[in-house]
Amino acid sequence: MAASISKGILRSFGSLSALRRCQDVSIRASGDSLFSRASSFHLGSATTLSHQRWFTSVLTPESSDDPFPADLLSSRAVITPDRKIGLYQDLAIPLTNFQNEDKGFMVLAGDVFDVPIRKDIVHRVVRWQLAKRQQGTHSTKTISEVSGTGRKPWNQKGTGRARHGTLRGPQFRGGCVMHGPKPRSHAFKLNKQVRRLGLKIALTARAAEGKLFVFEDLEVPTHKTKNMVNYVQQMEDAKKLLLVDGGPISERLKLATQNLHYVNVIPSIGLNVYSILQHDTLVMSRAAVNGIVDRMHTPINR
Repeated sequence: MAASISKGILRSFGSLSALRRCQDVSIRASGDSLFSRASSFHLGSATTLSHQRWFTSVLTPESSDDPFPADLLSSRAVITPDRKIGLYQDLAIPLTNFQNEDKGFMVLAGDVFDVPIRKDIVHRVVRWQLAKRQQGTHSTKTISEVSGTGRKPWNQKGTGRARHGTLRGPQFRGGCVMHGPKPRSHAFKLNKQVRRLGLKIALTARAAEGKLFVFEDLEVPTHKTKNMVNYVQQMEDAKKLLLVDGGPISERLKLATQNLHYVNVIPSIGLNVYSILQHDTLVMSRAAVNGIVDRMHTPINR
């Protein structure tokens, strides 16, 4: 158990005059290492000058040879290594299944699951997806499409009213709509490299958050929905779940999840950025991971 020593501990043993005989203060023990500081004190000096050294040491409350009391040692870990995202490093992730059994480990490709996070790329891909799936069936009638007579409603002069040549104009009730929408496609072009990068960023974000789980397979023993509810409850903080399988979805998995609004199942060929962002937890089978990696490594046809 690693522990840290602050300057307050040194003060608890008396003033600096009590340390005049100590030319070098060092603490050594076995186990993990943490950084502590050793200073040299000069005789008759009230300040710590001269040289300063850094060395690795570990203090444990169980060790009896330490010069410091055990009750002054902190029990929390001092050094907690943090993994930086976007270094294209391969990730080792444990394999499991719905029964939470240990199936070993799987290495995720760093160029797919550990790329730099770019929100602008994700924004562009999501806009492209939403625009492409928009139906665009809105339509209004022009003056030639509106049902009605073509007769001039009244004489040009003599009535005191405004002059009109048709009752199908936009100013009349039941008339046409000028410059209204017509059926069209809202899709716009987005380069394949950008679309592919957006999917990599979404997968990287889920892996960095610890919300990416890799299963050996997505086979369920029964089609009962209550079993699927128990599986989801075993996952911590899983509010909305996305299951990704490598091939066609099994019939039992469809029946087990079709009544759960917070669980969706798609094949790996349909995995997209918007679906990943809509679900806070991503569960992929081994075959789905291999399929996504192969798809990301396939050269883009020009």
